[in-house]
Amino acid sequence: MTSLNASLLASSAVMPPPALCFEGVAFSHEDKLLLGPCSFTLDGIGPTLVMGPNGAGKSLLLRLAHGLLSPTEGKIAWSGEGRPRQAMVFQQPVLLRRSAVANLIHALAVNNIPRRVRSKLALDALERFGLSACANKPARVLSGGQQQRLALARAWVLSPQVLFLDEPTSALDPAAIKAVEAAVREFHQRGTRIVMTTHDIHQARRLAGDVLFLSGGKVREHTPAEAFFNTPVSPEAQAFVAGELVE
Repeated sequence: MTSLNASLLASSAVMPPPALCFEGVAFSHEDKLLLGPCSFTLDGIGPTLVMGPNGAGKSLLLRLAHGLLSPTEGKIAWSGEGRPRQAMVFQQPVLLRRSAVANLIHALAVNNIPRRVRSKLALDALERFGLSACANKPARVLSGGQQQRLALARAWVLSPQVLFLDEPTSALDPAAIKAVEAAVREFHQRGTRIVMTTHDIHQARRLAGDVLFLSGGKVREHTPAEAFFNTPVSPEAQAFVAGELVE
């Protein structure tokens, strides 16, 4: 491991992951309120699973938190000094028209990692995620599961303090889902704050430390995972856990 990557990992291990605070955050488009207003703080160990029915605002919330969109009302703040190192993996990975290893090397270059260590960091990450044999293959011809693991490997090389995952396993087979969930646990064990959307209640039971539940663009519940699954409070969460249709 290079001294650069070692120092990033050491800082992640020593410092708790930064807390995320939404203060009266809302987002509107063409005079239509799509999310909020909502206020919550993610300061637990996590991972935080953002759940809710289709159209609840889960993906929109992640994009606001990651800074891809700006709220039309309210404030989004992080603990600590400045903006934490972040990465985001989408439901459909966004990959460049180049090889798998070149995708990682490009991410390292954009983040000003010295040229002399880029290839080693990229190849090490591919090996960690079981993609060494795919290093020189075009990223866009890989299977869906391989592409998702490549997106996770690209995030891994940047040692993010916060990782956003938007339905990362929704189109994958069981083996690929298992691999992605294993990767999520590795990020979590390294000290990365995980904020992940899913509609799969079984997956959430496996991964969640706490659950942020949305419906109709509102945060209806934010509780530890055990409380959410065993004793949900809001009518919407009760219906969701019971497998009933939620608007």
